[in-house]
Amino acid sequence: MTKRFRLYRRAKTGRFYIHDSITGKQDSLHSSDRATAIRLLHSRNEAEEQPAVNLQIARAYLAATDPHIGTRTWQYVMDEMVKLKRGETQRRWLVAVKDKALDTVRDLAVLQTRAEHFLRVLEAGKVSTNVHLRRLHNLALDMNWLPWPVLAKRQWPKVQFKDKRAITWEEHQAIVAREQNAERKAFYQLAWHLGASQSDIAFLEAENIDWEHNVISYARKKTGTIALMRFDHEMAAILRSLPASGALFPYLRTVRASDRATEFKQRCERLGIQGITLHSYRYAWAERAKKAGYPERFAQEALGHNSKAVHRAYARKAQVELPALGEYERQRAMFLEGKAAEPIVCAGGA
Repeated sequence: MTKRFRLYRRAKTGRFYIHDSITGKQDSLHSSDRATAIRLLHSRNEAEEQPAVNLQIARAYLAATDPHIGTRTWQYVMDEMVKLKRGETQRRWLVAVKDKALDTVRDLAVLQTRAEHFLRVLEAGKVSTNVHLRRLHNLALDMNWLPWPVLAKRQWPKVQFKDKRAITWEEHQAIVAREQNAERKAFYQLAWHLGASQSDIAFLEAENIDWEHNVISYARKKTGTIALMRFDHEMAAILRSLPASGALFPYLRTVRASDRATEFKQRCERLGIQGITLHSYRYAWAERAKKAGYPERFAQEALGHNSKAVHRAYARKAQVELPALGEYERQRAMFLEGKAAEPIVCAGGA
C-alpha cells in the first residue's frame, strides 16, 4: 500500500520535511535528526491509516498529564468561569451559564467535543450564547483542558448585536413628565445628566458628592473604574432634592436591575416610545458630549470607560456640525484678543 507521506531532506538547511502525496503540501518537521524525522513520518502515516486508534492513543497520552481530561465537562468549565469573576460580572455569568442553549453540551466531556456540537448550540442560542460560548472555549484552551480548538476562529458565526440608540431629549422629557414617583423621576433625571449605568446610579450615596468642588465620583460596579464628573446647577438641583446622607435612592437600590429595566420599558410603551432602554442614557450622554465638542478624554473619564474604542462606540451616531474654518478662525482671533469667549469647536443640539 502506498504511503501518503514521504520524507525528504533539504541540503541547504539539513532539515527534514514531509511531502503529502495527495495535497502536494510540504511541512517542516523542525528537526535535523534522521531518527526523529523517521519516527514522525511513521506517526503521520499511521494516523492516516488508523484514525480511530490514534485518537485513543492521543487520549491516553493526554490522560497521563491530566487525569481528569477524559471526564471534565463543559459544566465544569462554566463553574470555573464563574469563580474567576467578581461582583456584577460574576452575577452576569451566573445568569449566562443557565442559558438553555448550552444544555446540549453541559454534560459533554470537553475532550469529546466536536465542531457540530458547538454549531448546534449556536443555532439554538442567541447573540449572547455566541459571546459566552466563545469565552468558555477560550478558557478551556488557555487552561489546556482542550488540546486543540473545537472551532477555528474564522468558523465562528459573526456576532451581530441589535442596533442600539440613544434616548432623545424629547423622549426623556415625556418620560419625566409622566412619572409620578418622585424617586424614580429623580433617577431618570440624574441618568440624563450623569450618563451612568442604572446600577451605578441606583447605588449612589450622598458621600459620593463633593459639594465644595461640585464633583460627583463613584467606582463603576462593572469594572471598578473610577468615574468622575463636575456637575452644573441643573444637576445640583436634582441632587439637593435627594437624601442628604446615605443612599440617594433607598428604594431603587433594593430593586433588581432587570426589574428597573422592566419598569422603564413599561413607561416607554405607554408613551409609544420604542427602541430604548435605561442604557440608552449612556449613549445619549456620549453623543451629547461629542456634539458639543467636549474633549474625548474628559468624556471617557466621566463615563468611566477604560477603552477609547468602547467610548467611541457609544458616541458613533452623534451628528456633529463643524463650523466653517473662516468663522472658527475669526472666533479664535477674537478670543486671543480678549473680545470673545473661547470658540466652539463643534456644535449640535442636545
